[in-house]
Amino acid sequence: MSASRDNALNVQGGALAPCSTQPLTGFFRNGCCDTDSDDTGMHTVCAVMTTEFLEFSALSGNDLSTPQPVSGFPGLLPGDRWCLCIGRWREALAAGVAPPVVLAATHEEAIAVVPLEDLERHAAI
Repeated sequence: MSASRDNALNVQGGALAPCSTQPLTGFFRNGCCDTDSDDTGMHTVCAVMTTEFLEFSALSGNDLSTPQPVSGFPGLLPGDRWCLCIGRWREALAAGVAPPVVLAATHEEAIAVVPLEDLERHAAI
């Protein structure tokens, strides 16, 4: 997997680990949940997709399950890792369907929006 940009840190204070290259994720499509000022959605949470979250996301206007061949998007399945926008993860948390979080691959900027304790409570095992 590709390395993160600029020695980015995760929410645990370590080096940002890759999230996924199959499917390829991240704002920069480098496999990591990196961010910068161009990433207005803050794609900082490395989440493990669940059926409940994918259904919630589709009902919220962002269908992540349906492949979009024109843009090279394969569609996500339960178990896939994906860099989510922190705002969508927070909405899913409020709705009781927050997907598990890979803390080592979640960018430190996520805790500017969501308390670390919330992310830790939903840590992927």
